[in-house]
Amino acid sequence: MMDLLSHPFMQRALAGGVLVGMLASYFGVFVVQRRMSFLGAGLSHAAFGGVALGLLLGTEPLVVAVPFTVMVSLGINWVRRHTRLAGDTAVGVFFAVSVALGLVFLSIRRGITVDAFTYLFGSVLSVSPTDVLLAGAMLAVGLATLPRLWGRWAYASFDEESARAERLPVDRDDYVLFTLLAVTIVVSVKVVGIILMTAFLVIPAASARLVSPTFRHMTVRAVIIGAVSSLAGLVVSYLIDIPSGATIVLLQAALFFGLVFVSRRA
Repeated sequence: MMDLLSHPFMQRALAGGVLVGMLASYFGVFVVQRRMSFLGAGLSHAAFGGVALGLLLGTEPLVVAVPFTVMVSLGINWVRRHTRLAGDTAVGVFFAVSVALGLVFLSIRRGITVDAFTYLFGSVLSVSPTDVLLAGAMLAVGLATLPRLWGRWAYASFDEESARAERLPVDRDDYVLFTLLAVTIVVSVKVVGIILMTAFLVIPAASARLVSPTFRHMTVRAVIIGAVSSLAGLVVSYLIDIPSGATIVLLQAALFFGLVFVSRRA
């Protein structure tokens, strides 16, 4: 273990992984409770389009991917709020367009395909001090939502009509939630990868839901599961030399199925 911590890249990966695990799990509870797991897939693939555009322009991919993904998330929320289309339909449309744009951008400059694989599948070697700082900053933003927004998001997740009847700013709160979710996904892709980001959002929250009597307990337990599984997955991936993102998700999945078994017997 001490040998592992002696490597600066692993120190960054472990710090970034734990921060990302906590962050994704915190916002993931709202995705799971609102039955919008497909949203995670849509936004993670929107990040692919933004990353590909950043690589095409020759700039830092995340600088482009953040506004690109935020615009997609706001577009999804607007379409589901102002048209007769269901939320999953809106996600499907933006999902397809983002992936198509990403493929076009990659085809224009074929030499950037290798760089794109880092974001598609995640790489502990690519986690930089800036990535760790961004994850830490986003976690701080997430914590800042606890006093006011967490309760309103939770209320709207369970009973949106009642929240509106009490004149809570549900629409505005949703735009804030979708924006923060989009940024969370973008800052997470270096560790877990775009392909597996949906699982990273959903599995810890789903696991916590199986064993939590209240939404508050679900949130706390999801964050703990996200942090611990990220730490354990990165250590295991380093020791046996397999992809970090896949290892984290497989550990989370093992815990999930274990909790499914335990909850059914209880």
